[in-house]
Amino acid sequence: MAKMIDIELQKQLDKPQTWFCKYFPARIRNVGEREIADRKMVFDFKDGRAYEEVAQRTAAAMTERYGTSCNSIVFSPVPASTGEKNEIRYKAFCQRVCELTGAINGYDHVSVCGGRLAIHENRKAEKEVRKANVVEFDSAFFNGKMVVIFDDVITKGLSYAIYANQLENLGANVLGGVFLARTHYKVK
Repeated sequence: MAKMIDIELQKQLDKPQTWFCKYFPARIRNVGEREIADRKMVFDFKDGRAYEEVAQRTAAAMTERYGTSCNSIVFSPVPASTGEKNEIRYKAFCQRVCELTGAINGYDHVSVCGGRLAIHENRKAEKEVRKANVVEFDSAFFNGKMVVIFDDVITKGLSYAIYANQLENLGANVLGGVFLARTHYKVK
């Protein structure tokens, strides 16, 4: 069973991915001015302040890859950890990307409905308990649709791959992912 899950996740990770900048977490201090500016943009995006620039870049990347077929593609972000963060981060952003590309806005068809406790392994291989989001999908909406997924930062890609699998289990065809930034440091 675990092998089957790994194969399904790898299938998603093998799909086309685009990202706009390198992300170095704040604990990584020996970085240049460009990396500091990119980190600030990631933080500003997460707080709902830098969505226009990110929407412009995202729309340009989608238009370059998919051209006029953007109007038949659903644009859907990997949900944030809470409903409030999800709205701050993605509501206006998704609307803007879809205005610029003609894509179908998937934001209102996925909702974060609360939380549950989950055990996560952190980078020091210790277990910790965190609150994980519970996501509900408008399954009829996604059935038969082509989807491009957005996430702010990709590190190993598990959040993206799991979300893509969830959508494909509803009958969607995930084309790939667009990310604001990719983490650039050794991840074990």
